[in-house]
Amino acid sequence: MMTTPGAPDDLADEELVRLLADWLPERRWFPVKGVVAALDLVGARDLRDPRDEARVRILFVRATAPGTDVVLQIPVTLRTPGGRDGITRIGVIGDPPLEVHDGCGDPAFLRAWLAAADGPGAAVDPQRARVLTGEQSNTSIVLPALDAGEDAAAGGLPPGPAILKVFRTLSPGDNPDVDVPRALAAHGWRHVPRPLGWLDGTWPDRSEVAEGHLAVLSQFLAGAQDGFELACAMAGRGESFAAHARALGGVVAGMHGALAAALPVPPPPATVHRASSVAQAVRDRFRWAAAAVPVLDKFAGAVEDLAVRTQHLDRLPAPQRIHGDLHLGQALYADDLWFITDFEGEPLAPVAARTRPDLALRDVAGMLRSFDYAAAVGAASGADGIPDEAAAQAWTDSARQGLLVGYRDARLSARPQDGADGDPDAISLETRAQLLRALELDKALYEAVYEARNRPAWLPIPLMAITRLLA
Repeated sequence: MMTTPGAPDDLADEELVRLLADWLPERRWFPVKGVVAALDLVGARDLRDPRDEARVRILFVRATAPGTDVVLQIPVTLRTPGGRDGITRIGVIGDPPLEVHDGCGDPAFLRAWLAAADGPGAAVDPQRARVLTGEQSNTSIVLPALDAGEDAAAGGLPPGPAILKVFRTLSPGDNPDVDVPRALAAHGWRHVPRPLGWLDGTWPDRSEVAEGHLAVLSQFLAGAQDGFELACAMAGRGESFAAHARALGGVVAGMHGALAAALPVPPPPATVHRASSVAQAVRDRFRWAAAAVPVLDKFAGAVEDLAVRTQHLDRLPAPQRIHGDLHLGQALYADDLWFITDFEGEPLAPVAARTRPDLALRDVAGMLRSFDYAAAVGAASGADGIPDEAAAQAWTDSARQGLLVGYRDARLSARPQDGADGDPDAISLETRAQLLRALELDKALYEAVYEARNRPAWLPIPLMAITRLLA
């Protein structure tokens, strides 16, 4: 069901939105920071809780502020006062009163979502669900497997546990965090958590009706280690990450091969000079970054020299579908295997931008940048256990070499299937090194702006990388 502002509704949606105005700014995923956002209800959808314990409603709310204009998905549940403990209460509305709860932590919403979703589903227990606190742009909920005695009631569903990701900022079109894992799993690539369910929706978007994915349910890898946390811990103990990085490089290469096969893209027009495009992107990124971080001005000449060298490259690998936001935090380590997650890309970017074909080496560059962060955040130490700059550089260098060797070896072994033009190692070593340098610099410049705005104490991490890349 879709309603619009001003339409009669017994749940007083406008009153709900006024209640949310005080609650939303404290949410990590709320995209407006530091200023007051205007909130407007643009639509709503009811889901039915099979147990009828609560009214379940998804609100579509437009949030506007300087530089921000987005539609947010906000699931809520409404219960009579004196309801469940352990569910985040937003407030009370109406007469007689109804308690408004955050739907993402309410078993009633989870049951309703599972009943409405497409896909095979999973044998999970919404009563024992746990909302994760670390994510910033979406909300993820872990749903444990049903107890053994309840398996018969699951109706032959795939066994849990599972994780539900609710997309908070909505974009028209198919979300790549749904479509890409589905395509990779269907292709037989085993290093992505299996998609188990997905829910589509529509909402008014200015003068049109937008359609896209609202959430996705995926296999949850119980006991998996976050790649960034693992690398930080090993760096802090002075343990080499090289073997893990080499295995990860092989998995990234396999991902690129699977993406190229499962989601093929047409070759670019012969008239497009792709090396010039990469060079110009570096120039544009530097101008944007220097405007925000003036200390970067001193690198202007070196950046131009790098751009000139890049634009003169005469042969680049073909663009393809890539991850687009790959770093150690998007990798999970479980049962001695690496898995890649979070194919959504930048949530605030249009879907068309997030699914645009690009150089596979951009993903490699993103992973290489992660090693600098892991060494710094983990306080990389030498054999004596004392953090020092030389130990951090040695740890990073070995991890970088491991990733590149693992990636190269896997791509070379797959060359007959991928075709030479799609293989970064089919180009010269000099071209490959220059491309990686340009793509790493592009990422480091972005990081410099992010750190200057959000974590000034971390700004030296990308600044050191920029200095090294331009040396």
